[in-house]
Amino acid sequence: MSGREESEFLRGDIGVDGQAVEEEKDEAEVQRGEAVEALARGRAYLGREFLTWLLWMSNSGVTITQHEGEDLSLLVVGQVILRGLAGDATELAVKGHLSAYSDVVRSAIDKGLLVHQARLRIQFGEQVYEVTLDAEHLDFKGAQIPKVLSEEDADQITERLFLCERLAGLVDALWGAFMEVRASGEWKKKAVPGIKRWVSEAG
Repeated sequence: MSGREESEFLRGDIGVDGQAVEEEKDEAEVQRGEAVEALARGRAYLGREFLTWLLWMSNSGVTITQHEGEDLSLLVVGQVILRGLAGDATELAVKGHLSAYSDVVRSAIDKGLLVHQARLRIQFGEQVYEVTLDAEHLDFKGAQIPKVLSEEDADQITERLFLCERLAGLVDALWGAFMEVRASGEWKKKAVPGIKRWVSEAG
């Protein structure tokens, strides 16, 4: 190996065989990119299952789970966005106060679309919170917390932070309830058949 080749080898420009490694680097980069993309798709799909499950559970008005000893229930309000992987329609946006429970949405789910974005009105004891969740990263958008009761400015800030943290805890509790079902036999035995029955009833 010449002095020049040795320098190129030490820089990582060529391999031990003297050939350039640029193509190998590009291939590795491509593989990493594909892995990240596959992970994102899988995470988004799980998020869609979560939001679709919440919609189905909330339709019956039952308590979904408990948090800090209080019942936790919700309604899906406002615009709802559904997405699918294939077919004639891969995205559907439906507007209206309770449009998420409409026959249009249920028919779309029956055809393979899942809820990708929804606004949740969460009832926690006597408190009501609202937040829009996106299936991709479960990011919070347009969060609304209960009215702050403190009168002092410093106390109001502290109370707002507490309520925001509680909202995050409520969403975590909902996610935990979903994952408990999703990772168990109850998902295939009860949840999936229940969702299928519900959407098939759409007129």
